[in-house]
Amino acid sequence: MEITTISLDQYSSNPNSEESKNEARKAAESLILTGALIVRDSRANKESNDRFLDLFEEYFNQSENDLRKDERPEFGYQVGVTSENTEKPKCASDENCQHIINSLDESERPIDLGEHGADPKCRFFHRMSEKPTYESKFPVLEAPNVIPQNSQSNWEEGVNEWGGCMKQAVEGVAKMVATGLGLEENAFTDAGRYGSHLLAPTATDLVKYGKLNTIYAGFHTDLNFLTIHGQSRYPGLHIWARNSGKKIQVKIPPGCLLVQAGKQIELLTGGLIKAGYHEVVCTQATLDTIDKRKQEWPDRPLIRISSTFFWHLTPDFKLSPIPSLKEEAVKRFGEQEEYGEMLVGDQVRRELGLIALMAPS
Repeated sequence: MEITTISLDQYSSNPNSEESKNEARKAAESLILTGALIVRDSRANKESNDRFLDLFEEYFNQSENDLRKDERPEFGYQVGVTSENTEKPKCASDENCQHIINSLDESERPIDLGEHGADPKCRFFHRMSEKPTYESKFPVLEAPNVIPQNSQSNWEEGVNEWGGCMKQAVEGVAKMVATGLGLEENAFTDAGRYGSHLLAPTATDLVKYGKLNTIYAGFHTDLNFLTIHGQSRYPGLHIWARNSGKKIQVKIPPGCLLVQAGKQIELLTGGLIKAGYHEVVCTQATLDTIDKRKQEWPDRPLIRISSTFFWHLTPDFKLSPIPSLKEEAVKRFGEQEEYGEMLVGDQVRRELGLIALMAPS
């Protein structure tokens, strides 16, 4: 099964054309059915992504002691570094998640979390958000960015270049999806104007963790609205399609990006779009790529970097199902879950507590 590819170039060139509206409907339908889509965007070029991957391979090649200087646990790790073996996959203890896993055919299930504790991945969060013009109830979600103590001279240029590419792409997709769902084009981007958007490269040490079936990021969904990824140099990402329950090994074509639905869009659409389950593991393809990289780039660090950006709704935005979309969810899927109403900031704090990044308030 393939993930639908849509053209952001086509849509952006003339959003009111019938061709662009068709692309928007395709984007919305792909998120409804699979929780993901591939985006073709000529502005997100391979050279920019490569510079970004190089920057973070070198950054995460530092010692653990040096990396820990950039940790900010007092902010729920929402800026700076999250060290390896800190973040726990929610599905390891969540009953609903376990039910979903058990409902899959055995051949389609994720790698068994079993005794898996926290994920061995590291992460760096760099906020790329607009400061609100009002006093937010959630100042922890506006924490200042961390400039690494051992940062390279091209640090800010590197994070802003590729982070800017992904941010403009995911906001373009948000407009497409809103249009495709029959809403005003800016319905989602207005709701996310002051969102706590995070450039979030994730790193896994392939020397330490380069063993077949090692879990890098356990089976989970993302807590934000939309997640966008560029190409990684090492495979290993699997996603699960809602309409089939099939596990899909993700391959992002050159010049493209992957977008996944997060929990906030599920809550806002009343379950019409579901947050997409996914995992990152060491596969045979990962091992083959490690061997190839050793031969072709013997001086480069063996670190798997995911080129990831988390796009959020504004923390003070009231999150509740849009009635027309909730009705459609019931009509198409018999969706009966009661999502209730909460502020985005409360939803984020709750989810961070479930993955061991923030103590309950």
